[in-house]
Amino acid sequence: MVLTTDGKGIVMRSDSLREGTRKRQQDTNHKLKHRLSFGSKRNRKRMAQVASIYFIARFVRKPEDIISDFGRQQIRQTRPRPLSKRIWASVEKDSFLVLLELFDEAHRRAPTHSKEWVVLVDGQKYQLNEIKKMANKRNLKITIILDIIHVIEYLWDAAHLFFDESSQSCEDWVSTKLLDVLNSKGQKIAGSIRMSAAKRNLSEKQRQQAETCASYLANKKPYMDYQTYLSKGYPIGTGVIEGTCRYLIKDRMDITGARWSLEGAEAILRLRSIAKSNDFEEYWSFHLTQEFERT
Repeated sequence: MVLTTDGKGIVMRSDSLREGTRKRQQDTNHKLKHRLSFGSKRNRKRMAQVASIYFIARFVRKPEDIISDFGRQQIRQTRPRPLSKRIWASVEKDSFLVLLELFDEAHRRAPTHSKEWVVLVDGQKYQLNEIKKMANKRNLKITIILDIIHVIEYLWDAAHLFFDESSQSCEDWVSTKLLDVLNSKGQKIAGSIRMSAAKRNLSEKQRQQAETCASYLANKKPYMDYQTYLSKGYPIGTGVIEGTCRYLIKDRMDITGARWSLEGAEAILRLRSIAKSNDFEEYWSFHLTQEFERT
């Protein structure tokens, strides 16, 4: 059973922003009267927390299989598809409450804990802390996995400091380091990045960027045992929640010129969540019954 969550910003009306964001917006100096200039587009969004839960069959792989997919060297194997997937999002509730709902839904689906619980994350610190607190409070054994795509992006960021972005050497370096990461050698790669940065004539800003990449890999080591995850058939990518953020929120809420009220945005998110979870017919029957009783 896979649990996963992420955040996505929605452009809101000023009176629907959170207090801190609204204050920063009011303090912003707008240079132009009829158009937002550079820097003026910040502080317009309120974060919606998106959650998803589903079952999926095991898909045992080796690190070399991931590298083959990464390099498009062979036709990808047929992957199992998520089953009984439910998605939802809220811009009204804070992330803690959505995470609480996620764990409640997981417990409802597997009250005896006969399923293995896998939690896919992007590495956001607050999110990680809350997930671990909830698991400890409920005495749950969960496996937290850091999304491999986020790790790859950090590897590319480091590679661009050492090689020309369009060179084959750059891509080869990423492929080599990714294989090490998939073999659970993230700590080794962090040291390698720091050593390469020290040997090269990098600017102070570039050195800081290299340290950011190395620190990310070093600090997230407990959630990067990919060799074990792959051998157990666990998913290691957050494609489901990333796709959910796109089609649940971005495709509808991020249309040109849209600014949402809190009530309107929450209502649309609920309806789209129900529809995308294939629960709309059941919900509509319930809705009509409630309306009949109310009137």
